Amino acid sequence: MIDGILATVIFVRDLPKCTAFYKDVFKLPYAGSDANSSSFKLQDRYLILLSLAGAADLLGADPNEFKIDGTPRVVLAAGVKDVNATYDALKAEGVTFLRPPTDQSWGLRTAHFTDPEGNLWEINQEIAAKG
Repeated sequence: MIDGILATVIFVRDLPKCTAFYKDVFKLPYAGSDANSSSFKLQDRYLILLSLAGAADLLGADPNEFKIDGTPRVVLAAGVKDVNATYDALKAEGVTFLRPPTDQSWGLRTAHFTDPEGNLWEINQEIAAKG
């Protein structure tokens, strides 16, 4: 039924601020923007930031229907070559981490942070599973 996920769309209040974070701090490959969205191309997938006005237009809804309170509702997990190096690079850019690099029993080394609007991110790399 579903062949794959082609894009992840994040609704944001402050599109310019979030675009700058993903482009300049997180250094995602910028694919372009318009008045209501910014896109980043990650291999064969897209990460799209969509303003509340853009979300309302997309869904045929009133922008006031979208309540974004900064509470994470999803974790975006991104594989990286070296969690420690990525952690250090992001910290140097001013990113505040909720959890530093940690080896997990299921075979990943992870670290967690939020973007400027509270969307939760994980960076991870495979390690040998414990146990």
